[in-house]
Amino acid sequence: MLIRGAQREYRTWTLDSRYWDGFAPRDDDIIIAAAPKCGTTWMQQIVSSLVFLDAQVRALSAVSPWVEARFRFTADESSSAMARLPNRRFLKTHLPVDGLPLYDQVKYIHVARDGRDAVLSMHNHYTGFSDAQVARFDSIGREDPVVGRPYETPPADPAAYFRQWVEATPKRALVEGPPGPHFFDLEAGYWAERKRPNFLLVHYADLSGDLEAEMRRIADFLDIGVDDQHWPSLVRAARFESMKAAGDHLMPNTKMMFAEGSRRFFHQGVTGRWRAILSAEDLALYERRSSEALSPSLARWLEGGRTQAGDPRLASD
Repeated sequence: MLIRGAQREYRTWTLDSRYWDGFAPRDDDIIIAAAPKCGTTWMQQIVSSLVFLDAQVRALSAVSPWVEARFRFTADESSSAMARLPNRRFLKTHLPVDGLPLYDQVKYIHVARDGRDAVLSMHNHYTGFSDAQVARFDSIGREDPVVGRPYETPPADPAAYFRQWVEATPKRALVEGPPGPHFFDLEAGYWAERKRPNFLLVHYADLSGDLEAEMRRIADFLDIGVDDQHWPSLVRAARFESMKAAGDHLMPNTKMMFAEGSRRFFHQGVTGRWRAILSAEDLALYERRSSEALSPSLARWLEGGRTQAGDPRLASD
């Protein structure tokens, strides 16, 4: 049953939330939602292993489509891709929660990461696009009046990009264009839904710290039973090193998107890289923006995850 429809429309060079108008939910659907570079692909691989109960490498774009990715297909093609999936569906989105329809029979997994790590990973991602991919973004931008301009290439210096990102103050409107949903707004939105029984919040740091424990928690949430003998292979398949080694098969679209292919997409997969790049002044900017945009409990959880800050469902703010 529909809890509520989408409350806001988002359109950028990469996404168009109107594609979700063609979503016809099934009772066992799973939606994996995260800001870019916060562990979306990692969660897709985890859920793939759990849904299929094997460690086989599958092209994630084929079994877990990114619904609103307007640079890959049209809205009709997106709807057809969802409808054709014969297995239990696990769909990807980078939209804020207010850009999605909410259904009580659908399970939502939100993956989060320390914003300082996420933005540096975004910089590596956004500066690695191939010329053909940038040309595709340019075309989308020029044709969509909400976007209205070519793709904006980020500065080469990651610290400069960080400052541009942390100081951005997007306008809140019913229809939002580029540069896109902001990290802090997106995280605050999912945090507000954290106590719904069909929502699970997972953190990158917890996945890094104890992958098997988090995978077991995810399996319980999805009502998937796994024999003990299968756990070692499923966990190995979801480790960063395994995913990077299988990158060309797991993410075949990266061959066109990035000049360096999947090697660029699967970059380092570490936490705390910001410590070697950001200055004290940069970190003060982040702390100020975080305190303005996030509740204290959400800020603590984004910094260290459930292991450090506790279960998000139990947080009072």
